[in-house]
Amino acid sequence: MEKATILLVEDEESLASFVKTELELEGYQVIWVQDGRAALEAFNHGSITLILLDWMLPVYDGLTVLRRIRQSSDIPIIMITARSQTSDISMALDQGLDDYITKPFEIEELLARVRVIIRRLNQSKPASHDYQFGPFHLDLLKHQFAVNDQAVHLTPKEFALMLALMEQPGTVLTRDDLLNQIWGYDFDGQTNTVDVYIRALRNKLGDYRNLIKTVRGIGYQLEANHNEA
Repeated sequence: MEKATILLVEDEESLASFVKTELELEGYQVIWVQDGRAALEAFNHGSITLILLDWMLPVYDGLTVLRRIRQSSDIPIIMITARSQTSDISMALDQGLDDYITKPFEIEELLARVRVIIRRLNQSKPASHDYQFGPFHLDLLKHQFAVNDQAVHLTPKEFALMLALMEQPGTVLTRDDLLNQIWGYDFDGQTNTVDVYIRALRNKLGDYRNLIKTVRGIGYQLEANHNEA
């Protein structure tokens, strides 16, 4: 299997050198840049598997880089940041961030999070790339979602949630199931993360929001009897 290529965007040279060395020891190819403009150039001109993105950067900060990349790509992005305020992290997650780790951090924790994402990317592709359920249509290859043939923009996490539900309509998926499948690890037991994203997803479904049913105390399911909704 071809080696994963990681774009490391970090202006602190000592930290970047250490992280780069550890990633290379894990078998990854690493491209290191030190500012936001260079990050966008490297992303646009290279075949990148995953991005490790510092928040505080010269030229363009990490959030700006994240927003610009999300205009055209769902490539996994892990933010490395000294910011720990919930409002900052929530804002980044809403912009499509996949994961974050706060400074200072243990290198093994960062490597573990990278492995989770790489493993998820390397999993076998699903047998189907096209899903239809009542008014919902999801095209996995084109990364498009529509309700009654009207395109609806979903963030990467919202898209992954909708995919999980549409793959198993009528099946109750627990919050832990969804955390493990989509985030790849526990958010320190904060299963309400799933609730927040489900609420945001429902808001985009308009009149069909109730097709995502809450199974109290357990999780969620896509209602199989959708014609009765």
